[in-house]
Amino acid sequence: MDWSIQQIARLAGTTSRTLRHYGDLGLLSPSRIGANGYRYYDAKALARLQRILLLRELGLGLPAIAEVLADNRDNIAALTAHLDWLRSEQERLDRQIGSVETTIRKMKGGEQPMAEEMLDGFDHTAYKQEVEDRWGDDAYRAGDDWWRSMTAAEQDAWKRELKALNTDWADAAARGLAPESEAAQALAARHVEWLRGIPGTPRDGSEPAADYIRGLGEMYVADERFAANYGGVAGATLVRDALILWLDRR
Repeated sequence: MDWSIQQIARLAGTTSRTLRHYGDLGLLSPSRIGANGYRYYDAKALARLQRILLLRELGLGLPAIAEVLADNRDNIAALTAHLDWLRSEQERLDRQIGSVETTIRKMKGGEQPMAEEMLDGFDHTAYKQEVEDRWGDDAYRAGDDWWRSMTAAEQDAWKRELKALNTDWADAAARGLAPESEAAQALAARHVEWLRGIPGTPRDGSEPAADYIRGLGEMYVADERFAANYGGVAGATLVRDALILWLDRR
């Protein structure tokens, strides 16, 4: 069974033009082209489109998505990983929705909402145990104190800086830049500078510890949650290799 490009565009909430663009980029090939010239897509093609749409939701650009799809051709394994992430996000959003609903209900009834109810699902400490297990209590405490000391505007600016850095890494990987290239080494220096500004980062004197940076690079590659920030394993590998080379040169 397959579906026409018009049917898929309607079901996916997109346009036929977008789907043809995905095809021109090699992201999504039709399973067949009919005598009328229309493109048709089978279940396998739809699973691939599902992955593309999920990656777009994560904020990845099309070049980065191409890298992810090229690195992992097993739709079932990849979609399972995406499903795990979606379920964790669903749980978090359900808690936030419940929190806001409770606040509205109590305020309408003239009640005073409890702080725990109002802020359920908004906790930035979800990875507290993982950070402490990896780098110790002091690392988490220093970072947590630093984050809480920032204004909302400062936190937003920091998030934008991080997103821009991740996007530039993913773009560099999509363009096939080598770790030793001038652009990749500039990104590595920028990455270390970003780490330097985070309290709690393990240090050698005033600089982020070399072993810590190497360990981060390995984690980016090994942990799919982090690799996704750089467009997949290929992007994370570029980050790791460029950081290691940057360290070696110093």
